[in-house]
Amino acid sequence: MRWQTFGERTIYDSPWVRLALVDVDVPGHGRIDHHVVRMPMHAASTVVHDPGRGLLLLWRHRFITDTWGWEIPAGRVDPGETPAQAAAREVLEETGWRPGPVRPLQTYHPANGTSDQTFHVFVADGATHVGPPSDPSESERIAWVPLEEVRDLVLAGELRDGLSLTGVLRYLLAPT
Repeated sequence: MRWQTFGERTIYDSPWVRLALVDVDVPGHGRIDHHVVRMPMHAASTVVHDPGRGLLLLWRHRFITDTWGWEIPAGRVDPGETPAQAAAREVLEETGWRPGPVRPLQTYHPANGTSDQTFHVFVADGATHVGPPSDPSESERIAWVPLEEVRDLVLAGELRDGLSLTGVLRYLLAPT
């Protein structure tokens, strides 16, 4: 059954995030104010695979959760940029490797019960090393990790970022 909305008011707004209260009629429960996180920009990421090397991953710290883990290159889609352009740009900026042509792998909403955030995952076959990353604050280290080890990282909980975990597992299921 479809929930019907009757309006929305903003509680907080910034270029990165907006928090809103949506007046919604929940079938069987009546009207309520539902908190919704609006994300004005989409995110794009790339699973970069090289048959001889594995996947291109970043080892990084996330201050919000105070955790370390492996991630695929990712970032926001800038105004005037397509998700595919952003995905390729982020690989180069974060790793110093220029990916082969990127192809769509998956688009999804990671928390669609509370947020309209959209993630676009791409895949690229191989990459060419261009130089050091243009943004060295993105990671502690960059590595090509063989697929067998990537599976072990997933099982060990060392790939804990949802965007990376979803993209890598989707790739392992069917690389396209």
